[in-house]
Amino acid sequence: MASTDGDRRPKCQRIADTLREAIRAGGYVPGDRLPGENDLMNAHGVARIAARQALEVLQSEGIAESRKGAGVFVRAFRPLRRWGIQRLSQQQWGSGRSIWSADTENRDLVVDQVQVTEEAAPEHIGVVLDLDEGTVCVRRRRFVLDGKPVLLATSYLPMSIVAGSAITEENTGPGGTYARLAGLGFKPVHFREESRSRMPSKDEARQLGITAGTPVILICRTAFADEGRPVEINEMTLDAASYILEYDFDA
Repeated sequence: MASTDGDRRPKCQRIADTLREAIRAGGYVPGDRLPGENDLMNAHGVARIAARQALEVLQSEGIAESRKGAGVFVRAFRPLRRWGIQRLSQQQWGSGRSIWSADTENRDLVVDQVQVTEEAAPEHIGVVLDLDEGTVCVRRRRFVLDGKPVLLATSYLPMSIVAGSAITEENTGPGGTYARLAGLGFKPVHFREESRSRMPSKDEARQLGITAGTPVILICRTAFADEGRPVEINEMTLDAASYILEYDFDA
């Protein structure tokens, strides 16, 4: 396929745009195999590198995924809509529901990796939690939705608050960490989330099952009890292609 006069887009981008539009129009449905490099070379009259880069563009956008030895396929995973405000309401965790239940719409969510340790607080954590001394309870988890890893999370809580509670165990019980903090007299009354994005580290890409070209979203949430006391910091790494972040609030 010859380039359109005046079209200054790189060849790989033009091919990626054509494939993307075909996917959106239903020409390829989730699970379908996309044309391979040889097919694209013949159809568009381009070199192999342009065909390869076109497929890589779709993979980096989370639209397609490579399966070793089989080709590149339209991604079947349906993005998760993360309700940034509703999921953290006391009505949610205070009634014994997981904050995740606000997002998952009865989809299959599994925490397949849980590690709970007592550690010295990293410097940036100690500063935010206002710890002059003492250790923190560190909860590391991986969340898998519909068989797809979507989130890595590491929470830090002052051991002086949570020692001996269910927070130091793998299963924190109904309502999770925030319900347990409330039972200890440190009910979260305010949350602050900061977000940014970057490319994943090799370890993050491995754990999330994504290519190195798929960006991740970093969300750092701090939970505050009465009088502005910080009681938890949760550092999360999200597969950007697996999420829609939604914030719904009154003016």
